[in-house]
Amino acid sequence: MAGIYIHIPFCKRRCIYCDFFSTTQSEKKEAYVRALCKELELRRDYLPQEEIATVYLGGGTPSQLEEKDFGQIFDTLYRLYPVSKDAEITLEANPDDLTPEYVSSLRSLPFNRLSMGIQTFQEETLRLLCRRHTARQAKEAFYRCREAGFQNISIDLMYGLPGETLAAWENDLQEALAMRPEHISAYHLIYEEGTRLWQLREEHRVEEADEDLSVSFFTLLIERLKAAGYEHYEISNFCLPGKHSRHNSSYWTGIHYLGCGPSAHSYNGLSRQWNVASLEKYMEGIERGIPDTEGEELDLYTRYNDFVITTIRTCWGMPLSRLEKEFGHELYAYCLRMAAPHIRQKMLEIKDGVLKLTEKGVFISDGIMSDMLWVE
Repeated sequence: MAGIYIHIPFCKRRCIYCDFFSTTQSEKKEAYVRALCKELELRRDYLPQEEIATVYLGGGTPSQLEEKDFGQIFDTLYRLYPVSKDAEITLEANPDDLTPEYVSSLRSLPFNRLSMGIQTFQEETLRLLCRRHTARQAKEAFYRCREAGFQNISIDLMYGLPGETLAAWENDLQEALAMRPEHISAYHLIYEEGTRLWQLREEHRVEEADEDLSVSFFTLLIERLKAAGYEHYEISNFCLPGKHSRHNSSYWTGIHYLGCGPSAHSYNGLSRQWNVASLEKYMEGIERGIPDTEGEELDLYTRYNDFVITTIRTCWGMPLSRLEKEFGHELYAYCLRMAAPHIRQKMLEIKDGVLKLTEKGVFISDGIMSDMLWVE
């Protein structure tokens, strides 16, 4: 079982917080789709004999593509790869792109899961972030997709936004829960260096939420979503029972995946590979038949560190039998030794042979995982 991630880098305009690779060169979409399909062909042996259980189109803004573009991509995918009949196939979409005509066109394609970037229902903040939609458009788009038959919809929310109060965040959560999506991803805003948001903070035009307020935001998030029946299955992700993101979960459970498109990453268990973060260089490499990539072989200790970071962040935790089997007794003993203080403080626990965060531990998960990493 494996996954495929396809990066669609096109955006009408960049949000002020985003540091993912994207471009506004929409005139290159047609040529890009051709290059993407050629890359899928060039790299068809990266996941030899593995059935494709998930396909995820992320961005950028994948909903900037048209039906014919998706048709070309899926024709290539299904011709070259053994895509499972019950594969989870996700499209990231901006609410304002989800017009009645566009949603209707999606129903003729293999998509069975949508991920909508709503971020907030606060109109002034949406404008500050340079989001293209309004709160009303977001809700209308959600219900339009529901009426069209999509029964697996995820929404993205952000908290710790400039000037955000606890009352405003509670309102966002109430609006989201009233829609009852199957999945909610909620992320604390990060001021990434080089973004417009970073620059605004440096100019003292916006202020970052302090640590106490950030903890209050996260506490309220967990309380409200759990009370509404959502499972907190990963630090930033919540779902109704059985509706976790199968694709994203593959990153946390060590499943292999192929990433296509500029800046996309791939992983086959022993190495990582990533494409150049440039549309022009990406397309030039594909045209030559030699993708412009970098990579690294993963030694035992790097794989151990990856194992810690990916397993501890989920509700499934770290299977200790797998830890010892894959990494040997030395790293097994080291991991338990480093985890011991957190177990005593009831931040970690061992249940049925699995090491996992407690409800208290989730709040300091970054520090816990850092302590457990192997440092030479």
